[in-house]
Amino acid sequence: MSVRGIRGAITVDVNEEQPILNATIELLHAIVADNEIVPDDICSVFVTVTNDLDETFPARAIRQMNGWELVPLMCALEVPVKGSLERCIRLMVLINTDKTQAEIRHVYLSGAQALRPDLSSKA
Repeated sequence: MSVRGIRGAITVDVNEEQPILNATIELLHAIVADNEIVPDDICSVFVTVTNDLDETFPARAIRQMNGWELVPLMCALEVPVKGSLERCIRLMVLINTDKTQAEIRHVYLSGAQALRPDLSSKA
């Protein structure tokens, strides 16, 4: 078994608590479904947001999900590069798995598809 990282990102239209929490849940659900994982397989989740999203901690949404109470979570600010994608939430989900790197499915939703069009399979 190896530790693998699964990347994901999603954008929100507004800097408001509920849209941030909803987008975080949507992204995590997609990562979990696409990679067939359960909370017990997860080592930790690292969450970053762009500096224009400051109404709530996205990890709050994950903490409230059934079965995720014990998963280590950490939030941070994304590096503020001029011209970078705005209102973006990014996840790095570290899991214990037998899957190869090639079998991992990264998830980019909404405006975040522009970050990795080569990996974006969601509409």
